[in-house]
Amino acid sequence: MATPHSEMNRRHAGQGTDAASPHKDEAPPAAAQAAGVQSVIRQLRVVFRALQTHSRSIEKACGVSAAQLWALWELHRSPGLSVGDLSQRLLIHPSTASNMLDKLEKKAMVERRRMGVDQRVVSLYLTSRGTELLEAAPAPAQGELNRALQALPMAQLAALETGLDALLALMEQRDDGDALRPIADEG
Repeated sequence: MATPHSEMNRRHAGQGTDAASPHKDEAPPAAAQAAGVQSVIRQLRVVFRALQTHSRSIEKACGVSAAQLWALWELHRSPGLSVGDLSQRLLIHPSTASNMLDKLEKKAMVERRRMGVDQRVVSLYLTSRGTELLEAAPAPAQGELNRALQALPMAQLAALETGLDALLALMEQRDDGDALRPIADEG
């Protein structure tokens, strides 16, 4: 499906619709820029709303957030992880992971164990209730965004990363710490 942005890119590449005059129906640069901006804003809204919808459906089906479900899957795959290891796997800040684990522990889905000589070291394990939830849970727990990004060809993923880096560099109201918080839910 052609979007105003894809049309702008096609024209920018010198592929006008009239072979004799490739620039005959080309929109003025300001109009093409505005069309591209509008298209990107619409696409970002669709992505954000898809993430919200996914998170709500996980919460409705499982009683935990999408981020919490992902944490449970990681603990199922690797019992005994530390909070730091789990936070790295979830791409979130350790304090965010710790707060998430507090909620999962209150729901009796996760337990923290101190084993060995160094009692400061905490290992994380699923409880039987956490395991039961996973048996009925939808997969992949990592969610739609992670799945879609994993499916992109490397060149498109790199171009997306470059474009988002450029966009973020121009934004005045941004918090780089947001990169270490789950999207669309509070974990």
